[in-house]
Amino acid sequence: MDNETPIIDPTALADPTTWIIAGVILLLLLVSGFFSGSETALTAASRGKLRSLADKQKSGANGAQAALDLKEDSERLIGGILLGNNLVNILATSLATALFTTLLGEGGIAVATLVMTALVLIFAEVLPKTYAINNPETSAARIARPIGFIVTIMAPVVAIVRVIVRGVLRLLGTRIEAGANMLSVHEEIMGALSIGHQEGSVEKEQRDRLLGALDLHERTVEEIMLHRSGIEMIDSDASPEVILSQALRSPHTRLPVFKDDQENIVGVVHAKDLLRVIDQLTRGDNAPGLSGFNITDVAMEPYFVPETTTLDDQMRQFLRRHTHFALVVDEYGALKGLITLEDILEEIVGEITDEFDTPDAPVLKADEAGNFTIDGAMTIRDLNRVTEWALPDEEANTVAGLVIHEAQTIPLPGQCFAFHGFRFEVAERVQNRLTKLKIRRL
Repeated sequence: MDNETPIIDPTALADPTTWIIAGVILLLLLVSGFFSGSETALTAASRGKLRSLADKQKSGANGAQAALDLKEDSERLIGGILLGNNLVNILATSLATALFTTLLGEGGIAVATLVMTALVLIFAEVLPKTYAINNPETSAARIARPIGFIVTIMAPVVAIVRVIVRGVLRLLGTRIEAGANMLSVHEEIMGALSIGHQEGSVEKEQRDRLLGALDLHERTVEEIMLHRSGIEMIDSDASPEVILSQALRSPHTRLPVFKDDQENIVGVVHAKDLLRVIDQLTRGDNAPGLSGFNITDVAMEPYFVPETTTLDDQMRQFLRRHTHFALVVDEYGALKGLITLEDILEEIVGEITDEFDTPDAPVLKADEAGNFTIDGAMTIRDLNRVTEWALPDEEANTVAGLVIHEAQTIPLPGQCFAFHGFRFEVAERVQNRLTKLKIRRL
């Protein structure tokens, strides 16, 4: 028993160098944890929240602006952090192997592997990354400046690594373009809203309003305009009495005026202007009466816009021109419909009605068979909003248009179709228009 070799060499254990190496290993583990946490914090931090922090801070005191600057070149940032992290981990592992070999002999290699794996996994990877992912913006602001200094020092080596990586990927048929995989701000916001709604932190109405505002630059006036078949117009050749009665009966404040043909719009009359002129012609002893009335003298010049104009651009035009009413024409100049500022606002806030309006978006309720009976002219977007469905609206704006597009014909009443996971039944048809449809999910 006295001749047995001890497991740990007491001479090596008493050597101060052993403890110095152990201290260096622990220090390297801390540095590795710093790199790991910094990588997670800077990649997970939201640009929007960092910008908000940067705007609130004084002279960049919390480093949010520095974090934003680092995120501008994510490839350089990640390359610098990974290079530093790998150098530190490899050095720590090498020192640990040497230390345990000195203490335990050849068996120290296996022990060093197990001990370093546990230490690196817990204290240099999981712990710092868990903290950083729960406080990404705060963590990113705190470590931005030291990480920026380290990334700058390692920039030459990172540049060489970047060239090698891109060269190898190019040989494999993959080309890396700067920012090619970056989501647009709109997509990030839309994705965040969808996730927030699914998790219950964002109400449906809030989501719809914000998504409606974000979609304005992608949608055209053709998608939401009132079709020409539904436009109420004034005939310029009608008698003053007929014109006045029509204006008073109409729920609309502005009405287009045509001459001879409804394609020939000569102006737009405002009810206030009309009543003001009627008042001037009929009040007083010397008033000429309605015989001196001419609708074209009252009407404003019509404002025409192409059907391909985006809603975002059209809203700006309305605000710039101080008008709320425009007539929509196609590429040949033919009248297609009309659009108002209220129509655009309804895409954001939902249906707007006043005491003279009749709601045209009734609450949808399914019958016993699960069918929703809707107006064929209802837009696909409105139907999706109400029902939380995802019917495509790339090929048609209205539900009736979608049915006609998919059927490749104008179906007869009673015909049924199944596409996009739904069953469509034509309930009513007037001439070539599908006026009533029954829809249910398959």
